[in-house]
Amino acid sequence: MLDRRALLTAGLASSGWAVPGLALAQTAASPQWPSEEERLRADWPFLQRYAAENAVDRELPPERRRVVFIGDSITQGWRDFHPAFFADNGLLGRGIGGQVTAQMLVRFWPDVVALKPAAVHILAGVNDIAQNAGPYDPAATRADLQAMTVLAQASGIAVILATITPVAEFPWRPGLGPTAKVAALNAWLRTWAAERGAALADYTGVLDDGAGGMRPGLAYDGVHPTREGYAVMEPVALAAIGLALART
Repeated sequence: MLDRRALLTAGLASSGWAVPGLALAQTAASPQWPSEEERLRADWPFLQRYAAENAVDRELPPERRRVVFIGDSITQGWRDFHPAFFADNGLLGRGIGGQVTAQMLVRFWPDVVALKPAAVHILAGVNDIAQNAGPYDPAATRADLQAMTVLAQASGIAVILATITPVAEFPWRPGLGPTAKVAALNAWLRTWAAERGAALADYTGVLDDGAGGMRPGLAYDGVHPTREGYAVMEPVALAAIGLALART
C-alpha cells in the first residue's frame, strides 16, 4: 500500500499538477532540484526550505519572533503579499505551497518549536481536502492538527488555530465538492480549540460569500487570497494573537 509520500509524488508526476504558490517554494536560498518530483523524493516535508532562515531567526530577540505562522501557500502568499505585516508584528512566516498537514507536522520542530516563539498560528488542511497527498482522510488530518497543537503546548508555545479559508472549487483538481468538507473541518477546529484552550482565528466570517466560497475580490482563483483578502484576515489574526498571548 502506498504511503502518503508516495501518493503525493506519484500524483504530481502523473498529472502535471501545479498549485499557485508552489513554484515559489524554491528560492535562491534553498536547494534546487531538477523537478518537484525529485524534490519530493529527496525532501518530502521540505525541511531545507527554511533551514537557512531558521539559523538566522533563532538569534533574533524574542519580540522579533513572537509568533510563527506555519501553513501552506495561503500562509506563504501572506508573507509574500504583505511582508510588513510580518516584520512589524514580530511574525515569522513558515508557509510552503502545496503542503498537507502531515508534511507540516514533520517540519513542526525545526520550523516552529526550535525558534522558541511565544505562539504559533496554524492554518492547515485545505490541501488535505484537495487530495494533494491522496484520498482525503479527515481522521488523519485531525490527528496531524492535534499533534501540532499538543507539541506546541508541551513546549510552552501558545496555539492559534485558524479555520480553513472558504473553497467552492479547487482549480487544480475540480469536482471534489470541498465546501462541506471545509465546513466540517472548521467545526471540528472550533471544538478542538475550545478543548485545548487555544485561541481561534476564525476567518470564515470575513471571507465567506454565504455559500462556502470566497467573496468576490478576496481570492484570485477562488482559493488563494488577494492582497485585499489578506487585509481582511489581518485584524482577525491580530485579535487571536492578542488573546493567545494574554493567556500565557
